[in-house]
Amino acid sequence: MNLPGSPHFHYRDDVLHVEGLALPELAARFGTPLYVYSRTALAAALAEFQSVLQSHPDGSLVCYSVKVNSNLAILDLFARMGAGFDIVSGGELERVLAAGGDPGKVVFSGVGKTEAELAAALQAGILCFNVESAAELERLDRVAGQLGKVAPVSLRVNPDVDPKTHPYIATGLKSSKFGIPLAGAPALYERAARLAHLRVTGVDCHIGSQLLDPRPHHEALERLLPLLETLAERGIPMRHLDLGGGLGIRYRPEETEPTVADYLAPMIASVRGRGLKLLLEPGRRLVGNAGLLLTRVESVKPGCDRNFVIVDAAMNDLIRPALYEAWHEIREVVLRTAMFSGQSADRGAAVRGTAVHKTSETLCDVVGPVCESGDFLGRARTLAVTGGDLLAVLSAGAYGMSMSSNYNSRPRAAEILVDGQTPHLIRRRETTADLYALESRIPA
Repeated sequence: MNLPGSPHFHYRDDVLHVEGLALPELAARFGTPLYVYSRTALAAALAEFQSVLQSHPDGSLVCYSVKVNSNLAILDLFARMGAGFDIVSGGELERVLAAGGDPGKVVFSGVGKTEAELAAALQAGILCFNVESAAELERLDRVAGQLGKVAPVSLRVNPDVDPKTHPYIATGLKSSKFGIPLAGAPALYERAARLAHLRVTGVDCHIGSQLLDPRPHHEALERLLPLLETLAERGIPMRHLDLGGGLGIRYRPEETEPTVADYLAPMIASVRGRGLKLLLEPGRRLVGNAGLLLTRVESVKPGCDRNFVIVDAAMNDLIRPALYEAWHEIREVVLRTAMFSGQSADRGAAVRGTAVHKTSETLCDVVGPVCESGDFLGRARTLAVTGGDLLAVLSAGAYGMSMSSNYNSRPRAAEILVDGQTPHLIRRRETTADLYALESRIPA
């Protein structure tokens, strides 16, 4: 069966597996909703970037975008493989350090860095601050002076390129809150070079997310190259060029995605011979298709135009469909009549080797129990399910758990990292008591 994403998610004997483990076994052991990741898929995705970038003679660094999925186990895995990290908050810096990440490989992006966050990053000794405004430049110089530090900086330049993606995740247009207009960048670089507690090191650019067409990214680079020449002429040579992230993934079976080599090769060729270390900040491409959300059907409710498949996962677990009208492929975990060892897909039928008889296919919306009309994981899907069956929401490794919430006082899901035939619990399931542990009642 044609599944989008990693080959490490596959059907065996009509039962969906992650690496060597059947999903019904994971559901029986850890419950649902459950985020499930493949360690092999994660490692392979990062290794592909690192392999392609080896062809750049002036050095390179892959800085994983922490906001995409910030679980410590995933950060730990990438740190062991030599990755750097792109952070957008002080909390993400603390996560990276707790996971064993090298602060000397951290770049700090984002438009609203507080003085406390700047100070923490300076004390940690990060690689670079991606500065987003003149006000931030002045603030960083002041904080660095107070600490007796010199802050390494690059300016995030906005090239006004349309990435042709969803407007909520387009960041390189002049209407965006991100970055500094290209025309004003030379003057601001000259200002940065004069400030006593800053050291100018590079140029940064990020135009958006989920890019399946490499041409907008290449257009942005072509607009940056004259800026590099202008700065060199003004005595401000750059040490690195940070081209951000944005390389998309295949969410639908019929979609195609560029290979990392096809995406990066023109960029590497364009900067070759300029003496610039190349930094990249991929996120979704590293983790998106390395994870899925496992959920159980509570009931099937007949409707006028279609049925509603009510599951135990909801918009608080995976908000992308409600927020972006994003598509996630949804598949039955057990197909047709399946024979396997372990607990069957149907609730209560835990008989070894029992056949699971599936119902006929029907048009349905897959919805959760949250009290919102926007609480859906998929609309107009054709599925053959009944109460107790398991569904897998694919391509959920990126912006799934990291954007989840406790809306409707729902505990967040557990997370599992599968390594071959070994499942690692990398985040326990929250309890309801966890949700109000920081709250208190008023005195009588």
